[in-house]
Amino acid sequence: MTLLSPRPDLWTLDPEVLHLNHGSYGAVPRRTQEVLAALRTEADANPMAWFRSVAARLTASRLELASFLRTDPAGFALVPNASAGVTAALATLPIRAGSRIVLTNHAYGAVRYAAERFARLHQAQVVIVDVPLEADDESVVALIAPHLDNAAALIVDQISSATAMVFPIAALVEVCHDRGVPVVVDGAHAPGLIDAPAADGADFWTGNFHKWPAAPRATAGLVVAERWRSATLPLIVSWSEYDERLPERFDMQGTYDYAPWIAAPESLRVLDELEWPVRRTQLSATIDEGAKIVAKALGTGIAQIARQTPTMRLVELPSTVDLTAGEAIKERVSRDLKAEITLTGFDNRGFIRLSIHAYNSLQDYQSLADRLPALL
Repeated sequence: MTLLSPRPDLWTLDPEVLHLNHGSYGAVPRRTQEVLAALRTEADANPMAWFRSVAARLTASRLELASFLRTDPAGFALVPNASAGVTAALATLPIRAGSRIVLTNHAYGAVRYAAERFARLHQAQVVIVDVPLEADDESVVALIAPHLDNAAALIVDQISSATAMVFPIAALVEVCHDRGVPVVVDGAHAPGLIDAPAADGADFWTGNFHKWPAAPRATAGLVVAERWRSATLPLIVSWSEYDERLPERFDMQGTYDYAPWIAAPESLRVLDELEWPVRRTQLSATIDEGAKIVAKALGTGIAQIARQTPTMRLVELPSTVDLTAGEAIKERVSRDLKAEITLTGFDNRGFIRLSIHAYNSLQDYQSLADRLPALL
């Protein structure tokens, strides 16, 4: 297998900064930025003509994005982000008074807030299931299953943002459906990391294209099982309210900026140029080694996760680091070390969550390791 070289040339990232946190906000390739800028220029040159053209362009973009996910385009709608997708799913499900909305302790904060909002609206209860980092697939299912009685829904990460842990979606869908419990999958990090991420039969799946596919931000997808499509509505009531087709119902949200959704397929073409399936495997090996370098410099270790995602690793912080000062630490690292990282906490342990894309090299992690211990 040919060893692929890093391609920072495809991005416009500041070369004076170590960009080690692609998993939060992504980074848009130069070519996609150019397409996006041209679309916005066109829109401002003749807004009337632009909005007449939007519907057809969105249809073309949706078909490409659905094909990338290997999912049925009739059940695939565009949304601004995975949090919006989860919210649309919860707004669709019949949540009975006294029922449970079940999550795990890996759930993304905004998703937990959404569950709490809908639980309040329907006099339901939010149940959080503790799942250790080290739990294998069988253990994950065994831990969640006892909490499914009287559940209105299970909301589960496909890849946890906080811990980079991959959850056994197919097995969870099976046990939930055996009990008549709908499943909402938060696949925020899944596109580009899991092939056919929406193929496991969940009632709702949602994921972001701005992370590993490197599409413009505010581009995400919502995949809806056929039984729920007629009832699933966009969060904004607009002119497509009565469209019988799910994707088109979500397309036209008034004067929303549609340019990111239309430009997104250009990033998929960049992934093709990067030989993404091969590169993803090589990036996994690189971040394995990079995480070891950083952990050794800090005198700590790497979180042992039964199923971890290819492009993210958790390096444990020294016990002397105050997790409540996390934002201040990130700002100091950015200002003093010219490095962008993120910190995460789980089960009273603090971690640096490192993530990698095609613009990174092993030297980036060595550079962080050389300078970070003195700052912490």
